[in-house]
Amino acid sequence: MNKSIPKRPFMKEWHVTGFTVFLLLFIAVVLSAQATQVGQDFSMEQFADLWIKMANPDWSYLPRVLTPLAQTVQMAIVGTLIGGIAAIPFAFLAASNIVRNSFVRGIIRFVMNLIRSIPQMLLAALFVAVVGIGTLSGVLALAVFSFGMMFKLLYEAVETVDQGPIEAMRAAGGKRSQVIVFAVIPQVLNQYLSFFLYTLEINVRASAVLGYLGAGGIGLYLNTTLDTFRYDQTSVVILAILLVIVLVDALSNKLREALS
Repeated sequence: MNKSIPKRPFMKEWHVTGFTVFLLLFIAVVLSAQATQVGQDFSMEQFADLWIKMANPDWSYLPRVLTPLAQTVQMAIVGTLIGGIAAIPFAFLAASNIVRNSFVRGIIRFVMNLIRSIPQMLLAALFVAVVGIGTLSGVLALAVFSFGMMFKLLYEAVETVDQGPIEAMRAAGGKRSQVIVFAVIPQVLNQYLSFFLYTLEINVRASAVLGYLGAGGIGLYLNTTLDTFRYDQTSVVILAILLVIVLVDALSNKLREALS
């Protein structure tokens, strides 16, 4: 016996609700752009001229950016290392399965959340104002950022470890330090190294821009070439940064896959 296929309602058949929501969002974006005057000064002619100049890189400028490019990578490594090591004791103090005192944990987490809420660019600007222009400002900014990020990832990893070894160590009369060294660290070591590599990836990208604020590295050359309208040299700087980021990401992914 043949049965007629039920007909879908008009609203659902033609996706009226979805199209209406999309149209309203599009109108809202256009109105907000007009209200904030976004794109008012955009010039297609200037954009085309910029693109043409950047499409012909001045490769003779490449030797000059190799040293600051190496400094950028060094800034990222040192900053990540300092922040990653400093985060370890605070991460254990904030873990509920290590420290039973909720007041102590709450204070530490609150302070760490405040630190993590400060953007890298603002940190760089603050340290440039305090210690002056140079790579030290960049290292300190990346160290503080890495500290907050590694703390968050590590203490969450510590709280999710298997409780069996911890309870066994405590039952055997082990001290808190022994519990951490022999029951917790072996379980989170690979995760910690993976977190370290992930943070390093982020810092390599960030360190390339921090120099734009005077925090040292390749960003200073990026700022200089843009200010002097040498866009052919700017393209060399951008391509060099891109190559380093791709290589660091590829190496980091391989190492994290090996750790997992």
